[in-house]
Amino acid sequence: MGLTHGVRRILLPLFVALGAAGALALAWAVSPWWWAAAAVLLALTALGVRDLAQRRHAVLRNRPLLGHLRFLLRPDDRDVRGLVYERAGGVEVEEPFGTGLDLYGDGYEYLEPSMRPVEMPDEPPVVRVGGPDCTQPYDMALLNVSAMSFGALSSHAILALSRGAALGGFAQDTGEGGLSDHHLRGGGDLIWEIGSGYFGCRTPEGGFEAREFADKAALPEVKCVSLKLSQGAQPGIGGVLPGAKVSAEIARARGVPEGQAVVSPPYHRVFSTPRELVCFLARMRELAGGKPTGFKLCVGSRRQFLAVCKAMLAEGVSPDFIVVDGAEGGTGAAPPEFAASLGTPLTEGLITVHNALVGTGLRDRVRIGASGGVATGSDIVKRLAQGADYTNAARAMMFALGCLQSRRCHTNTCPVGVATQDPRRVRALDVADKSARVHRYQRATVRSASRIMAAMGVRDPAELGPHQLLRRTDPATVRSYAQLYEWLEPGVLLAEPPASWEADWKAADPDAF
Repeated sequence: MGLTHGVRRILLPLFVALGAAGALALAWAVSPWWWAAAAVLLALTALGVRDLAQRRHAVLRNRPLLGHLRFLLRPDDRDVRGLVYERAGGVEVEEPFGTGLDLYGDGYEYLEPSMRPVEMPDEPPVVRVGGPDCTQPYDMALLNVSAMSFGALSSHAILALSRGAALGGFAQDTGEGGLSDHHLRGGGDLIWEIGSGYFGCRTPEGGFEAREFADKAALPEVKCVSLKLSQGAQPGIGGVLPGAKVSAEIARARGVPEGQAVVSPPYHRVFSTPRELVCFLARMRELAGGKPTGFKLCVGSRRQFLAVCKAMLAEGVSPDFIVVDGAEGGTGAAPPEFAASLGTPLTEGLITVHNALVGTGLRDRVRIGASGGVATGSDIVKRLAQGADYTNAARAMMFALGCLQSRRCHTNTCPVGVATQDPRRVRALDVADKSARVHRYQRATVRSASRIMAAMGVRDPAELGPHQLLRRTDPATVRSYAQLYEWLEPGVLLAEPPASWEADWKAADPDAF
């Protein structure tokens, strides 16, 4: 039988302590030179004991001594990761000696400052989400927790995110894995997401259970409900949760039998056409008592999205929000080919959805969220300039929880207790500490976005536009996003579609994808 995790985690400090004892014995009996070795080993023993006892760093509790190598093993962008860690720790981030970026390299982007900056607002900006058919609108923060399910993340991680959201007044998307007790216990505002598995509102046959959905959507913690069509890292693919991973807690949250494999199909059973999708969204909003209702997707065919817009117009129904997930978004596990070569990156996907809604005269009714690689204040402002109303972050929130990017999310061996269901590893994640870190990170990042907008002379995020975001296309040429991309005028697709949109608009069918 293999050693338990609890035994393995103390073996290295134990061996070091035994080595220190041996060195002391040799120093006493053989040579005083062994005192040096004994001193080093005693110091390491003390460090190992301290690692086991402290509560701030989960990796050190799970991996005493070895956990100190964590800074050498992280694959993501060091500057972004370091910024998240420092903000989560309450450190004011400053940049000595200026940027190290190549400002003349192709693709470098920057925002346009104003010669007449304005004062920052006293309170962080919020975005009112709720169209004409919504009776319980919600004020969304500029940065929220993107969709991450209980099961993909541990109970302590979900609870820390929920408490962080409660402290900061922002929202947490539950992911498609159900509305768990850990989401609810934290007291934060929730966006309840359901996917093709209808977890948490599922019939025994795997269909949508309306009564259960209505009961849970009525909970005061649930502020919005969302239908997941696809996600950036693996668009158009379903999934299987092996029976061995379906614990009693996960089974209860998802409404499935304990210990049995659960299949999420790549398609929804409740609709098969754009018109049926729109009508189902209207039904969700009615069942949810008029709370904001929307959907999430990684954009694929522009023609298919235009077909959904045509269905909205035909039925007189529109969602209250649409979350655009970029192909650069992450997940616990995805086939490499899907992550690398399927789906539209966030910039093009966001601009496509914004333009389609503007061109069909629907943009004023629908708020747009953007997710996929958002981590900094400038990321938020850039996405708002590209057409979003607010943003969501997953990877950065995981950094705030202490994620080290060990890339073990799919193995149940996460060393910091974030992406695992192993009780011993989960226990190392201190909820009180990590919820405060999540709160501090979100607050500092939104404040950074507000400072940037003030420097640009912008008092309201709605004033941002593509002309204020510039990209270097070669060493001698800079163009704004207003020049780089086509931006439609309100209602133009209904009147006289431009040549570049005409074929897709004509082919879009509200009764067929």
